[in-house]
Parts: sequence; C-alpha cells; structure tokens
Amino acid sequence: MRIYLLSKMDNFTLRSILALLFLITWSGAAGQVSTPKYSNEFLNIGVGGRALGMGNVQSALANDATAGYWNPAGLLRLQHKYNISLMHSELFAGIAKNDFGSFAMPIDSSSALAVSLIRVGVDDIADTRRLYNEYGYTQYDSIRFFSVADYAMLISYARRSNLIEGLQLGVSAKIIYRNVGDFADAYGFGIDAGAQLQRGSWQFGVMAKDITTTFTAWTHNVEELEEAYAQTGNDLPKNTAELTLPRLVLGVGKSFNFTDRISALIATDVDFTFDGKRNVLVKSDVVSVDPHVGLELAYANAVFIRGGLNNYQETKNFDGGNTKRMQPNFGVGVKTNGLSLDLAMSRISNSESNAVGGSNTSSVIVSLGYAFD
Repeated sequence: MRIYLLSKMDNFTLRSILALLFLITWSGAAGQVSTPKYSNEFLNIGVGGRALGMGNVQSALANDATAGYWNPAGLLRLQHKYNISLMHSELFAGIAKNDFGSFAMPIDSSSALAVSLIRVGVDDIADTRRLYNEYGYTQYDSIRFFSVADYAMLISYARRSNLIEGLQLGVSAKIIYRNVGDFADAYGFGIDAGAQLQRGSWQFGVMAKDITTTFTAWTHNVEELEEAYAQTGNDLPKNTAELTLPRLVLGVGKSFNFTDRISALIATDVDFTFDGKRNVLVKSDVVSVDPHVGLELAYANAVFIRGGLNNYQETKNFDGGNTKRMQPNFGVGVKTNGLSLDLAMSRISNSESNAVGGSNTSSVIVSLGYAFD
C-alpha cells in the first residue's frame, strides 16, 4: 500500500514539474512587457568555489551542501549525515562582498533537507547629505555610513523517486530581503524546483528557478529622501513591486576514469531566460539562451583542478565591429577526512578596459566545506 501511494505521489510530482516547465514559456512570453529584466539578479551570481571555478556549471553535478542553491535534487547525493558549506568572495576589487552559508542533512534514505543563507552587499557607503551646515561650513563629523545589501534564505527539500530509478526531485522556497540603508527595503518570496538523473557515467539535471514568478515589494522612506530630491528637482520614488520571471537551466555531465587515481568530469549548463532579449549567445524577444561549460580534473578524489567558460558577451567596438568573448574561470580544491577547501578566480574585466587605463580585477572565491557523521 505504501509503495502504491509513493508511486502515485511520484506520478503527481512529475506531472506537476512538466506542467510548471510548460508554464515557464507561457508566463515568460506574456509577462516580459511589464516585468523588469535582471530582477533579483544577485541570486544568479553563484556560490561555492567548485561551482564558480567551473563557470557556474552545477545543475547536474551539485552533490553537497551547496545543492540547495544550484539544484535541491542533489541533496540526495550527500555522503555524510551533516554537511556544512561556507563561502566568501569579493567582487569589483573588494567593493562588493558575496557571502554564503548552508547546512544540509539527509532525513532518511529517500529524502534530505537544507537551509542556505546568501548575502551580497556593499558596505560603508558615505552619506554626505549633511556635510555642509546652514552656514556653508564643512562638518566631517556629520558624515554617516550605510550599506546596500541583498539577502536570501533558501529552505530546500529533496526526495528520491520510486517510479524512475535514479531520478531525484527537489524544491527550494526562498525568502528575499533587500535593503538600501534607511532609504528603502524590499521583501520577496519565490520557489525553485529541480531534478537530477544518473545513468552510468552520465549525469543530467534540470533547474527551474522562480517557477511561481517571484514577487518583490519595495517600500521607500520618503522622509529620508525628501530634502535631497527637492534640491535636485526629482520626483520622490513610489512604492513599487518587481516580478522575477522564471529561468530554466538544463545540464548534462559525463565522468571519465583514466586510471585508478586520475579522473575527469566535463559538463555544460544551458540557461533559458524569458524576460526579453539579453546579451547572450542566442537571443530573441521571447527567449534568450546562454550556454556555459566546465571541466574538473581529479587525483585520488582528493586534489582537483577546475576550469570553465561562461558569461558570453558581444560588444560593439569604436570602429563599428563586434567583439565576442566568454569569461574564463579557474579553480583548485583539496578534500580530506570530510574537510574541503576550494579556491576559484573569476575574471570580471576585459582587455579593452585594461587598454584604456582600467585594471584587470578578478573575483577571488574562497569556500570551505565540512561533512561528518
């Protein structure tokens, strides 16, 4: 009786996922006129040194505490009972900080749970509105500092399918809080769903983000802004709402064993967005397609070298021509006795900016994981 009920549940879950994937295309085409592009984009930066070193290729590969972010279905591949993952990275020469923490554990042999926290922020921004007093004198002690930060908490659940062997299903509920000092803040809520399937050395994954069309409501503190806006002749901002349209990620990976100690994993993810034309490889007003690839070489499953390509961009030159490029990423990692340390470097500038006096800044990612029973 129990097996029959589980099979019925699997049938219902699979039908629900297929229906949601169908609705992604429909809602994207119908909603792109009234919804902003790049809404809640901080949730697409990525987490974890392994993932960022591989060009954000993880939908089919995620198998640790970061799976709550990349694909909650991967939580069923945890090797230990308790799993912790921490990450810190600095973007744009340290101006912005990206921090992540997650705890994951299996509930039983067929299900798992994870809680993840994300913060992306710029701190110590000077508020100089009161730098000069009414007599025109400078008052440095009147300078105040504030932060602009985005937060998200993800509660993830995964369950193994009893209908299709090797199929894993997962869902993440995310609560969003965004803050601009004392000037404005926003609250949002959304749901992600994913699935993974393993067949021998092949791994397949699908991740549907914001399947409910994530809603984020902004509230502005007009009293704090009134004086500055009056001086500049601008209208005071009004309370608004943003809708984040669904994003679909399809992934596939394959592992190779060269010797007993040397192995490799190559994988690709393809992102489908439905919020209008983006600067990606394949773009249209209805759907944009952004592929990225990653590679991981392993020695004794303890030492890792990684690389990846993502963030395809096409820019116009001063001579009228076009330049096409992808962002390279590199990483290394070590793992022993449940402890893992991953480092990654992701380039965020290009050679043209360096040629005109810019600096070749890179994002350095450090992540630490610990798994134990």
